[in-house]
Amino acid sequence: MGVIWGIPYLLIKVAVRAVEPSVLVLARTGVGAIVLVPIAARRDELRPVLARWRPLVVYTAVEIAGPWLLLSTAEQRISSSLAGLLIAAVPLVGAVVSLALRDAQDVNARMVGGLVVGVAGVAALVGLDVRGSNMGSVAMIGVVAVCYAVGPVILVRTLSDLPSLGVVAASLALCCAVYVPIGVAQWPSRAPGARPLLALITLGVVCTALAFVLFFHLIAEVGPLRATVITYVNPAVAVTLGVVFLHERFKASTAVGFALILAGSFLATGRRPARADEAPLAAPIPEP
Repeated sequence: MGVIWGIPYLLIKVAVRAVEPSVLVLARTGVGAIVLVPIAARRDELRPVLARWRPLVVYTAVEIAGPWLLLSTAEQRISSSLAGLLIAAVPLVGAVVSLALRDAQDVNARMVGGLVVGVAGVAALVGLDVRGSNMGSVAMIGVVAVCYAVGPVILVRTLSDLPSLGVVAASLALCCAVYVPIGVAQWPSRAPGARPLLALITLGVVCTALAFVLFFHLIAEVGPLRATVITYVNPAVAVTLGVVFLHERFKASTAVGFALILAGSFLATGRRPARADEAPLAAPIPEP
């Protein structure tokens, strides 16, 4: 999972060189829906999900439709490795969201210190590795991080009792339907080359359809909390692939910023023993 959800940043960077971000989202959700919807329908996992369409729409907008468009747009101007590193701040945002939804008694020095360290890491990346002209793209990644932190909370609070595969399949199909008119309008006049086309197919089949199926199996095997360990692996994979295949730069400031973000995320998301009457906020972490 760490590899599968670490490679989308590279694939997105390759794809947006040939197609518009809206076309990328349409292709990715379309391929994913083609693979997963028949499986979910055969298992009769779509009907209960569609009956609760209102929270499904909200979840789809926050977790897929908005973030995937913003991330693809941002990667038109910033490197894939930097995008992956900035997304590593999602646990920090998630810690803030969790604190906002819990009692103030849950706040402790470790969490506050972790947030400070993590923010320092983000500041190091943005301040040392980003040019002024790219701050708009950094802001987009910031919105993506917020969405990726809020999406699982929506899932846990409104859709967690529904079949997981049905939720994912319905969300992908819904997002695809929304992007059809936009993607068709911005469809390239000339067919994408072999590399962008392969990137789009891989994003849909491997990084979306297969990834969700494997991740649900992972959660069933080790639980949602231990499954979030891959959060700390994805960015490292993204950086490695960006440097090796796209010849993106890796500087000392990048390493320092990444280390601070990981350390801050570890401290800020440290969990105390849960009370008997307390429902966990843990949920499947989002994919890029």
